[in-house]
Amino acid sequence: MPLTQEQKKQFKSIGHHLKPVLIVADNGLTEGVLAELERALNDHELIKVQLRIIEREDRLTAINELCKVGNAELVQVIGKMALIYRKNPKVNRNLSNVARYQA
Repeated sequence: MPLTQEQKKQFKSIGHHLKPVLIVADNGLTEGVLAELERALNDHELIKVQLRIIEREDRLTAINELCKVGNAELVQVIGKMALIYRKNPKVNRNLSNVARYQA
Protein backbone atom coordinates (compact mmCIF):
# COMPACT_ATOMS: atom_id res chain seq x y z
CA MET A 1 0.00 0.00 0.00
CA PRO A 2 1.56 3.34 -1.04
CA LEU A 3 2.32 5.86 1.66
CA THR A 4 0.18 8.98 1.95
CA GLN A 5 1.80 12.42 1.79
CA GLU A 6 1.08 12.85 5.51
CA GLN A 7 2.90 9.59 6.35
CA LYS A 8 5.85 10.56 4.16
CA LYS A 9 6.07 13.92 5.88
CA GLN A 10 6.06 12.25 9.31
CA PHE A 11 8.67 9.67 8.25
CA LYS A 12 10.92 12.36 6.74
CA SER A 13 10.96 14.23 10.05
CA ILE A 14 11.86 11.00 11.90
CA GLY A 15 14.44 10.00 9.28
CA HIS A 16 16.23 13.33 9.48
CA HIS A 17 17.76 12.31 12.83
CA LEU A 18 18.65 8.74 11.85
CA LYS A 19 22.09 7.47 10.95
CA PRO A 20 22.46 5.06 8.00
CA VAL A 21 22.12 1.43 9.12
CA LEU A 22 22.90 0.01 5.70
CA ILE A 23 25.70 1.03 3.33
CA VAL A 24 25.70 -0.15 -0.28
CA ALA A 25 29.12 0.17 -1.91
CA ASP A 26 30.38 -0.53 -5.43
CA ASN A 27 29.85 -4.28 -4.97
CA GLY A 28 26.12 -3.57 -5.18
CA LEU A 29 23.40 -5.69 -3.64
CA THR A 30 25.28 -8.69 -2.30
CA GLU A 31 23.72 -11.43 -0.16
CA GLY A 32 25.11 -9.76 2.96
CA VAL A 33 23.56 -6.42 2.06
CA LEU A 34 20.17 -8.03 1.39
CA ALA A 35 20.32 -10.00 4.65
CA GLU A 36 21.13 -6.83 6.59
CA LEU A 37 18.31 -5.00 4.78
CA GLU A 38 15.84 -7.67 5.91
CA ARG A 39 17.08 -7.56 9.50
CA ALA A 40 17.07 -3.76 9.65
CA LEU A 41 13.56 -3.44 8.21
CA ASN A 42 12.24 -6.07 10.64
CA ASP A 43 13.84 -4.33 13.61
CA HIS A 44 13.49 -0.65 12.76
CA GLU A 45 10.72 -0.36 10.09
CA LEU A 46 12.14 3.00 8.92
CA ILE A 47 15.80 2.93 7.89
CA LYS A 48 18.30 5.22 6.24
CA VAL A 49 20.49 3.69 3.53
CA GLN A 50 23.71 5.22 2.25
CA LEU A 51 24.69 4.37 -1.32
CA ARG A 52 28.36 4.78 -2.18
CA ILE A 53 27.70 4.40 -5.88
CA ILE A 54 29.04 7.15 -8.13
CA GLU A 55 26.59 7.09 -11.06
CA ARG A 56 23.19 8.59 -10.27
CA GLU A 57 21.27 6.15 -12.49
CA ASP A 58 23.01 3.20 -10.83
CA ARG A 59 22.10 4.58 -7.41
CA LEU A 60 18.44 4.94 -8.34
CA THR A 61 18.41 1.43 -9.80
CA ALA A 62 19.92 0.06 -6.59
CA ILE A 63 17.35 1.93 -4.46
CA ASN A 64 14.47 0.58 -6.53
CA GLU A 65 15.91 -2.93 -6.30
CA LEU A 66 16.27 -2.61 -2.51
CA CYS A 67 12.63 -1.57 -2.22
CA LYS A 68 11.48 -4.40 -4.47
CA VAL A 69 13.53 -7.11 -2.75
CA GLY A 70 12.71 -5.79 0.73
CA ASN A 71 9.02 -5.29 -0.11
CA ALA A 72 9.42 -1.74 1.21
CA GLU A 73 8.27 1.76 0.32
CA LEU A 74 10.67 4.52 -0.70
CA VAL A 75 10.05 7.60 1.43
CA GLN A 76 12.78 9.96 0.21
CA VAL A 77 16.05 10.15 -1.69
CA ILE A 78 18.52 12.97 -1.08
CA GLY A 79 21.85 12.62 -2.84
CA LYS A 80 23.40 9.34 -1.75
CA MET A 81 20.93 8.73 1.09
CA ALA A 82 17.61 6.93 0.85
CA LEU A 83 14.88 6.57 3.46
CA ILE A 84 12.99 3.26 3.25
CA TYR A 85 9.95 2.04 5.22
CA ARG A 86 8.29 -1.32 5.68
CA LYS A 87 5.56 -1.93 8.24
CA ASN A 88 6.23 -4.74 10.68
CA PRO A 89 3.04 -6.41 12.00
CA LYS A 90 4.88 -7.61 15.15
CA VAL A 91 6.67 -4.38 15.94
CA ASN A 92 9.22 -4.21 18.78
CA ARG A 93 8.48 -0.82 20.31
CA ASN A 94 12.04 -0.53 21.66
CA LEU A 95 13.67 -0.99 18.25
CA SER A 96 11.17 0.58 15.83
CA ASN A 97 12.17 4.08 14.76
CA VAL A 98 8.53 4.87 13.97
CA ALA A 99 7.21 3.77 17.38
CA ARG A 100 10.05 5.45 19.31
CA TYR A 101 9.66 8.86 17.69
CA GLN A 102 5.87 9.12 17.65
CA ALA A 103 4.55 11.55 20.20
